[in-house]
Order: sequence, then C-alpha cells, then structure tokens
Amino acid sequence: MVTGNKDFFLKRICIFAGQIIDPNSDSQVIAILKSKFNIRLPQRRSVNESLSSTVSDHEIISLILKYRSMA
Repeated sequence: MVTGNKDFFLKRICIFAGQIIDPNSDSQVIAILKSKFNIRLPQRRSVNESLSSTVSDHEIISLILKYRSMA
C-alpha cells in the first residue's frame, strides 16, 4: 500500500494551514492549530502524544503525525 511521500504530506498540511509551516516545529504546529483551527492541545509528555490524543479533531493533525513518522 502506498501511503504517499513526505512532500505530498507537507503540501497538504500547508494547504490546510493556509501558509508554509514546518510540521516538525512544535511551536509552529501548536500556533497554527490554535489560531486557524481553534484546537488547543491537551498537556501530554510530548506534542506527538497531544496530537495523537486529538487526531479526530481535524484532518491536519493526522497529516502532521504521518509526516513526523516518515524518515
């Protein structure tokens, strides 16, 4: 099964965000989720855990997690 490549996920994330962001930057991800989507991440040990716990809130979150999981 082809899950796509990193560039594809980056483009989709930036389309949702309406701007260029670095999905690996915790501060950029938190800021865009809060300002654009009104999603406030719960406090967890890591941003990835917080994203995982809110993955159903918006498609951009699953895209960010997939992007971050790629080498």
